[in-house]
Amino acid sequence: MKRVRQLLGALLCAAAMVTAADFGALKPRGYVSDFAGVIRPETVEEINAYCARVEKSTGAQIALVTLPSLQGEPIEDIANLLYRKWGVGSKKSDEGVLLVLAIGERRSRLEVGYGLEPIIPDGYAGSVLREMRPALRERDYGQAMAAAAQVLGEKIAAAKGVSIGKAPIAGRRPKDEGFPGGLLVVVAGLVLMMWLFGGGRGRSGPTGMGGNFLTGMLLGNLMSGGGSSRSGGGFGGYDSGDSFGGFGGGDSGGGGASSDW
Repeated sequence: MKRVRQLLGALLCAAAMVTAADFGALKPRGYVSDFAGVIRPETVEEINAYCARVEKSTGAQIALVTLPSLQGEPIEDIANLLYRKWGVGSKKSDEGVLLVLAIGERRSRLEVGYGLEPIIPDGYAGSVLREMRPALRERDYGQAMAAAAQVLGEKIAAAKGVSIGKAPIAGRRPKDEGFPGGLLVVVAGLVLMMWLFGGGRGRSGPTGMGGNFLTGMLLGNLMSGGGSSRSGGGFGGYDSGDSFGGFGGGDSGGGGASSDW
């Protein structure tokens, strides 16, 4: 019986080591590592570009991670493991933060590097996580990550007396597509019919003016709103200075906060 217990204990230890090794083997995909696959690719690109500007302006690095599950491990241990394995922040200054979302367990962790602890103390880190809850409860993980990145970036920039520039509209939801192409054709046809039968044959007077006014109003609405919303706000895309060059060897002593949603 004693040998069986020893064997079970050894198996449990081995399983724990394998789990830890699995997380330790994860490699960053950029400032954003969406291992759970819950953030739209264009949002990932936008947040990556913003975090690159934060690093360029302040020297600090922001890492954001989603995991499908913690596999029974404490989120604090995993966040600290990833932080130290990846070396978020520069080795010289240790100015970095790592935000982890565990989707299955609905847990979050903000790990703060040594160099940013005076700027982002534990209480402030906790408030950032609490502000993310409404978006996370709606499963809008991209919005939550974008908003957190912007809050952290602006906090760091303010403490250093610098400007990041190109401030994003944090948490842009899926873009409003305006008028779908088919609907636009139908509306254009109706406008043409109104013009032909209401005032398009050279008639003057109240009827003609009414038709022309309504036609103009509809056309004006189409020109101002129909199909133009694709160019809405956001972080903006990558440019020559907005690429991920890898993390810098920073360290964390476990400062930060954890929460759930």
